[in-house]
Amino acid sequence: MTINVGGTYFLGAGSICRIAAAAAVLCTPLLAGGCETSSNASNARPTAVTEGPKDTGSYPNLNIPPPVAAKQLTKEETAAKLAQLKAEQQAQLAKGGRAKPAANTAALNTLARTHGDDALKQIEGKCDPALDPNCN
Repeated sequence: MTINVGGTYFLGAGSICRIAAAAAVLCTPLLAGGCETSSNASNARPTAVTEGPKDTGSYPNLNIPPPVAAKQLTKEETAAKLAQLKAEQQAQLAKGGRAKPAANTAALNTLARTHGDDALKQIEGKCDPALDPNCN
């Protein structure tokens, strides 16, 4: 019974006409949008080119090595530069190799502990006149 209902509903003459009418209504704007208002038949080109690929000469020949961008270092020059860098590294390590701490570390530590709370007080409107002279 279900097969007969489905066959009657989907394959009936009325439903085919409704489908065709809906397709025509939906496709008409698409077809009209693709039309050009002016066309010149003399400038028309075939879409399929039958000539084949062309050699433009711009593709590199992989059989020829590319030119070197800069003069390469010789083995002696490389060894000399490496020795110079090692000597500079040893000199830095002999000095201590670290940045010296600031002279007033106590003041910086105090600022680090209190800065967050002070900033929150100013942001929240509970400002301290000692920190912000514009505070009301």
